[in-house]
Amino acid sequence: MRIGVPKEIKNEERRVGLTPDSVGELTARGHNVFVERHAGAGAGFSDEDYAARGATVVATADGVFDIAELIVKVKEPQAVERARLRPDHTLFTYLHLAADPKQASELLASGVTAIAYESVTDSAGRLPLLAPMSQVAGRMSIQAGAHCLEGAAGGRGVLLGGVPGVPAAPVVVLGGGVVGTNAIETALGLGANVTVLDRNPVVLEQLAARFGPSLTTLYSNPGALERAITGADLIVGAVLLRGARAPRLITEQMVKEMRPGSVLVDVAIDQGGCAATSHPTTHADPTFTTEGVVHYCVANMPGAVPRTSTLALNNATLPYVLRIAEDGPVAAMRADAGLRDGLNVHRGQISEPAVAESLGLPYTAPEVCLN
Repeated sequence: MRIGVPKEIKNEERRVGLTPDSVGELTARGHNVFVERHAGAGAGFSDEDYAARGATVVATADGVFDIAELIVKVKEPQAVERARLRPDHTLFTYLHLAADPKQASELLASGVTAIAYESVTDSAGRLPLLAPMSQVAGRMSIQAGAHCLEGAAGGRGVLLGGVPGVPAAPVVVLGGGVVGTNAIETALGLGANVTVLDRNPVVLEQLAARFGPSLTTLYSNPGALERAITGADLIVGAVLLRGARAPRLITEQMVKEMRPGSVLVDVAIDQGGCAATSHPTTHADPTFTTEGVVHYCVANMPGAVPRTSTLALNNATLPYVLRIAEDGPVAAMRADAGLRDGLNVHRGQISEPAVAESLGLPYTAPEVCLN
């Protein structure tokens, strides 16, 4: 199979779809890999690294898209990339379509087969291709939030862990999934006073067993949510509904009632954000302040640590890339229900129910699309 790896062009995105070692596994099996010039530079991989593992380095993105059958990326295709897609392309990347009607419309019009990392499941119903970036984002959320709490960044001037004689900062994490768990672990490690809210009692039990009395667990309802966030210095929005737009848990009124200089890190911004006041930001301009609350809403947080993120992502995605390359995308998805769950768009049809519902578009089951 002809596999293309274009350079990522989303703002400040330095990750890359395949590492040189991943390319080496593919070329050793007889596949042809075409990598855009400097595609891996942001993550510390040179064109020579790719060439040494059997890749063909191509001068332009147009050249990659023209020759490739399978396009392996990290972030959703930008407008200029969507214009290059054809019905004979299979796109394998993060998509987050539920909050992006324009992207969905253009993918439908292109006729492409688009498989979303964030929708692929494993045998236990988990999201194995979302997990590594959720781990990175969860840990980064505390790192970013701690910085935003500094007075020079517009925050309350609070140190998360406090010092002897001065209390630790209250941190509230909304959602006890992979992002939330990693945020909790990092915040507790810094000595913060951490509370997590979730609507799944089993999740709360697991978190309580893991972190013990250092962590306060609360069942999430509007009253508990409002009391928690209005008393917090740092709030991390870590809610996730597979394939769907994130629920708007934090209202404008709640934001008005938060402490001046408090910080909201909305990790759910990829899926539309969990606060009514959130909108996407970039690494170049990561924050804005509304009602005195500093909002950090970078839509590709793991892109700030591209080498770690690329290596972690490839550990998870490479087995699927190999399967698609060996069997072809249709046969691979017919044989693997988890990979089939990742199919979001196929030849002008939406094949992810949560995306169809969020965008108000017709839904066609993946089994029907592929047949």
